[in-house]
Amino acid sequence: MSHIPYEIDQMISAKQIAARVEALAREITQNYADTDKLVVVGLLRGSFVFIADLVREIDLPIEVDFLEASSYGDGMQSSREVRILKDLRAGIEGRDVLVVEDIVDTGFTLRHVMGLLRARGPNKLECCALLDKPSRREADVSATWIGFEIPDEFVVGYGIDYAQRNRNLPFIGKVRFTDAPE
Repeated sequence: MSHIPYEIDQMISAKQIAARVEALAREITQNYADTDKLVVVGLLRGSFVFIADLVREIDLPIEVDFLEASSYGDGMQSSREVRILKDLRAGIEGRDVLVVEDIVDTGFTLRHVMGLLRARGPNKLECCALLDKPSRREADVSATWIGFEIPDEFVVGYGIDYAQRNRNLPFIGKVRFTDAPE
């Protein structure tokens, strides 16, 4: 893949993210206060930084599992075809489950994943998304908790990538493509 030149403009600072993660964790802790163990399902790979920070702030007994779904590959546009690349290791029937997503864009991935998990009979199934782009929604789906609503921008950082780059940025940044040198 040839490198397309781009720059990254900070959109949401690391400090803003940390404050919002703490607030989300408090709300989630209250919502699941009566659970004996919350199963937190991270959608890989974009959610791994968010889920790590979030579970450290949730004051409940927690089990963490991961599911990897893809509708993007290395591109910027959803293919609308969701593929499960890695499934859960344990069953969730009768369990309280929180799905943690990096970004809800078209909604196809989240709708597919929530349907798949709902069919497995959890007691309670909710979703927490770090970012939400409601202007791009094509599928009728929403997260119970949202960190930040953002405009239709291509973003990276805090676990979110562009062609496997920029996941390690501590902030959320907007990708701005620059002209390639002639």
